[in-house]
Amino acid sequence: MTTAKQRSAARENIKKAQATWQSMSSRAHARAQPEGKDREKPGATGKGDYYHIEVRRKAQFTTFRTQDVGHRGGIERVAGKRNRGSWDTQKWLISKQHAHLEGNRLIPDTQDAREVLDALGSEPKHISGDRFKAASRPNIPESEKPTPAQKRRSSKTSRRRKPRDASESSPVAITTGEL
Repeated sequence: MTTAKQRSAARENIKKAQATWQSMSSRAHARAQPEGKDREKPGATGKGDYYHIEVRRKAQFTTFRTQDVGHRGGIERVAGKRNRGSWDTQKWLISKQHAHLEGNRLIPDTQDAREVLDALGSEPKHISGDRFKAASRPNIPESEKPTPAQKRRSSKTSRRRKPRDASESSPVAITTGEL
């Protein structure tokens, strides 16, 4: 049987715990749990269904959305939204049915996986488990520039400029007073 003093102390302890809990973020809640500290990053154990190919750091984004590319469950794109509102690819998820590992290299088994890996800027580098890192886009040498896309972009911007006035194009005559 509990005493009145014990019950009152228990009530106070519960109020303190609730106040602390409400002031914590959801991330802090997870870390406070005994199992929260042991949770592995996605793809870190190597037991998942996908290979994770990171092309941009997660810290650059605030919100994420996963999109199926092609057939459902094969290849997925994880898009991230930046603070200023633009969206970009954060990582690619390639199903283990569409690719396999040979040593530390990711080898595509289907055409879809081959297209994604070819579009990356570098060969995916194995980090751990099912996780890889790659450049977001190919590095184009200066000798191959301007690319067709750059040429199209520059021709569009040149058309948008407003025409110059005739007064702006003629040289200005400077007159001085009597010498």
